[in-house]
Amino acid sequence: MNDTMNLSPLETCVKLPLCFKELEEVTDKAKDWLLMHGACMRCREHLDKDEVRFAPFVLFPSAFPRKEFEKARKVQTILNELTHQVAHDHNFITETLKSTVEVDDFTARLFGIYETVHAEGFKQSISLGLLRSDYLLHNLHETNIMQVEMNTIASSFAGIATTITHYHRYILKELECEDKLKNIPENHALSGLCEGLIEAWKLYNNKRAVILFIIEDTTINICDQRFHEFLIREKNSSIKVIRKSLGQVASEAHLNQNQDLIVGNSTVAVVYFRSGYEPAQYPTEHEWSARLMIERSSAIKCPSIQYHLAGTKKVQQALAVKGTIEKYFKDRSIVEKIRTVFTGLYSLDFDENGEGEKAVTMALKDPGRFVLKPQREGGGNNIYGKDVLTQLKAMRDSKERTAWILMDRIHPPLQENYLIRPGNTDELKTQNLVSELGIYGVILGDSNEVKINKQVGHVLRTKPASSDEGGIVAGAGALDSPYLVQ
Repeated sequence: MNDTMNLSPLETCVKLPLCFKELEEVTDKAKDWLLMHGACMRCREHLDKDEVRFAPFVLFPSAFPRKEFEKARKVQTILNELTHQVAHDHNFITETLKSTVEVDDFTARLFGIYETVHAEGFKQSISLGLLRSDYLLHNLHETNIMQVEMNTIASSFAGIATTITHYHRYILKELECEDKLKNIPENHALSGLCEGLIEAWKLYNNKRAVILFIIEDTTINICDQRFHEFLIREKNSSIKVIRKSLGQVASEAHLNQNQDLIVGNSTVAVVYFRSGYEPAQYPTEHEWSARLMIERSSAIKCPSIQYHLAGTKKVQQALAVKGTIEKYFKDRSIVEKIRTVFTGLYSLDFDENGEGEKAVTMALKDPGRFVLKPQREGGGNNIYGKDVLTQLKAMRDSKERTAWILMDRIHPPLQENYLIRPGNTDELKTQNLVSELGIYGVILGDSNEVKINKQVGHVLRTKPASSDEGGIVAGAGALDSPYLVQ
């Protein structure tokens, strides 16, 4: 979000800049600390399974308003429940996605799986949601959090985010700033997500069954994934985790007569998707067949296909329409808490009331006010600035536009800090940065009963103010921690 108009900077946790000698010493310590504590990733450009590098990080924790941080944490269980209810509303999902599936092949394939298992009857009624709601601070008049998106599949970085919290506590001690530690909130994201997976495993009620992680053919974010696997084993030594790609599931797995998912000689209790959220992860029909087999099985899915669809941008836009949330919550105070964090989201459908065309016209007049978002996860897909104008003009009269939504552009405040990336020779210079807060939630249950619903932790991802894409793997982002200020 590189439009910086009307942005006032947030105060820094540490007085900057540091003198060069101190900065160089602190940075070297920071890199070594992160390497020794596993806050690492594989290198995409020079992949070697025997090598990792520290994950991009921000040297000092970034300021974040305490009131808005607490607001985000408190609303998470409500958003968990909203996602859960939407996932079990067949009519809403079908009606909301009907125009999108006509033009977006990927969403159509997912929806086709959903229709198949819905028609057959879900063998497993319980779903596990390991969710992450992402926010930017909006700073045009007063500073408020605004939701960027709700992630329902492969909500990553809980493992490394927990480590980064510990790192920032360490680095403040190194600078003799122990009085500031009270402003770095506790972070139990990794433990919370693992406990969700363990509780789902218990509900399956087969002590010999395993948890299956669905992974990419090539895993870059290996440490974050392994943190989950190893902590599950530490918390419950009876649970074995196995890792397979969708392609491997296609060739190695089958359903038995009870529709249990069998991989090798192991029955699968829980399937945890860390892949399967973008088209490139389904290169052949084998991967699609594997996804359908998993959804037909008795295993508890994280996410189930209905949870996956509940996280699409189109569904999130439909929830922003006045009157939609009210279908799920009768308590006006709860509705207001949700609407307080929603930003403007607009349909681009060819609808009877002309709202889609109004949104197109509005964006063509002032494209800088908006972001165009497709039905994709994983980063690097959104369109900003002048490109909004170009894209909208190209598809104004085409059904293609119904696969996109329009979102008000959020203007976050700036702050100064050092963003450290492997091999970056400019790392010892301060930059203007903006931060995105993610709050993790766990929800477990079926359409009749929610057994677990809680908020478990957070991640802060920070990027240069000049960059549009802030993903750690796919963009210019770096891992960070919130330093809570008044």
